[in-house]
Amino acid sequence: MKKMILLLLALLFTTSFAQEPNSPKKMPTRFQAVPFSQAQILQKGEDRLYCKICGMTLPMFYKTNHAGDVNGTTEQYCSIHCLAESMSEHNVTNIKVVDVKTLKFIDAKSAWYVVGSTKAGTMSKVSKYAFSTKEDAQAFAKKFSGDVKSFDEVLKLVQGNLAKESGMIHKKQAMMAKKGKMMFSKMCKPVKKSFGSVAEAKAYVKANDICGNIKGKKLQAIALYLNDRNSTK
Repeated sequence: MKKMILLLLALLFTTSFAQEPNSPKKMPTRFQAVPFSQAQILQKGEDRLYCKICGMTLPMFYKTNHAGDVNGTTEQYCSIHCLAESMSEHNVTNIKVVDVKTLKFIDAKSAWYVVGSTKAGTMSKVSKYAFSTKEDAQAFAKKFSGDVKSFDEVLKLVQGNLAKESGMIHKKQAMMAKKGKMMFSKMCKPVKKSFGSVAEAKAYVKANDICGNIKGKKLQAIALYLNDRNSTK
C-alpha cells in the first residue's frame, strides 16, 4: 500500500509540472503553446527563450507573446501583462503581438483582441488573444466567447488592473521561489553568481547543466529562487 501511495504521488508531481515542447514531434497541450520550432523569437542573447519580465518560457505561451524595442533592443514578453510591466518603467516602441491564426508577429496597434474567452489567460485570469483582422477575432469570439477590442482598449484595461494583478503574481512567485530553494538544495550544484532577472537565471541553469535536465515549473521555481536570492542577501 505504501509503495502504491508513493507511486501515485510521483505521478501527480510529474504531471503537475508543464513540460517544455522541445521537440517538434511533441505537441503541447496548453492552448497558448507551440513547439519550439514554430515559435518566432525576436530577441537575442542567451536568455532569448524567456520573457524579459517574468522569465516564463516564450514558446509555452507563444500565442500571447508580445515584443517591443527598449533603448534600441528588442524584448519579447509572454503576455500583454508583462508588456505593460515593461512600459511602466521604459519607453517601449515598435510593439508587436502574435496573430493567433498565423502564429506570426504583427503590429499590435492594428491588431484586434478577444478579451475574456474560455481559453486560458497568461499572467491574468482574463485571457487576451490577438488577430490581424477583426473578422478573425469575431470568429474566435463566436467560438470561444469574449469581447472584441482594439489594442488601445486592451492596454488601458491591463494598465488599470496592473497593480492588483502584479500583486497576486508576486505572491505566487514568492511561494514558488520557496519551493525552488528546496529543490535547488537537493538537485543542484552550488552557484555563487548573481542574476539580473529570472530569465538570466533560467538560461544560466540550462546552459551550465547545474540541476540536470529540469524543465517546466521546476526550472521556473529554481530560477525564481536564484533571482530572488540577490534581493534577500
